[in-house]
Amino acid sequence: MSRPFVAYLRVYEPLSSFDQPLAARLSARLAAGPLIRIAMGERERELWLRSQIAVPSRLLPGEQSDGRPSPRAPLDVLVLDPAEVPPSPTATVGEGPLVCPLDLRPRAAAALVGFLATSDAVLSEATLAGPGRTVDAARNHAAEVMSQLAGGSVHVISSTWTVPLPWFALVEPAERQLVLGSADGRREVFWRSPMADVRRRTARAHAVVKDTIGEDGPAGILRDTGRWLENFHPHSVVELDYGGLVQLLDEDELRADTSAQDVHAIVDAMAAGKVEEVGVLYERLSEFWGGLAARERAN
Repeated sequence: MSRPFVAYLRVYEPLSSFDQPLAARLSARLAAGPLIRIAMGERERELWLRSQIAVPSRLLPGEQSDGRPSPRAPLDVLVLDPAEVPPSPTATVGEGPLVCPLDLRPRAAAALVGFLATSDAVLSEATLAGPGRTVDAARNHAAEVMSQLAGGSVHVISSTWTVPLPWFALVEPAERQLVLGSADGRREVFWRSPMADVRRRTARAHAVVKDTIGEDGPAGILRDTGRWLENFHPHSVVELDYGGLVQLLDEDELRADTSAQDVHAIVDAMAAGKVEEVGVLYERLSEFWGGLAARERAN
């Protein structure tokens, strides 16, 4: 089975920055052995499917049928060694291990809130079919789960079928790591950057885009992403990962991908008032990512 067609933006914080008792639970989980980043999309899909086929089914993964957290729910966490992060002359990365809790239950709750806010009543009610499962009850439960999250924010945000173009403004193009031709055929594309550098790039891109085309659209994504990043330790690491999207692109397409360079060039062109250059670069990005958008519509 293929990996979910999902891209990720993750934050790895120093383990020492977590409060007890979560720090102790994270340490225990790491001692049991690291999880494999490339397999996490499949693991999350499996945990969600288990929650839906359980009898009775669960509204969210990682909880009991009455909505309380399950004591048997796994505490999934990814780990990163600071040596795996490209060095920066302007930012500091905390001592390892750097950890990224996957926060699956609150992330699922946030996705549910978004679904209920955008879907029509018939679809929402059909999706929530079950005793006592009203739209209002589901929305209230999801909001309560999100409010109980340690630290106030999930460590992972995701995007299906594509990468939001503003995300590329967060990373340095030269930081891209491209893994092709691995033994199991699982290609990878990802960037890793120290938090201080990412916050600086995000703030600059937001200011430039906002001054050029207004607060909506790309500027809004950059604004909200910047606010999200403020929730984490300043010596954290941010990772942009194509995840399962690499399955939709062949090796030649991945080698030729200049999305990060193009987005940075667009921001620079906007700052310099070069409107025509912005148009040319945006057209190239649209052509590259348009194929993935077409596949989403087909599915």
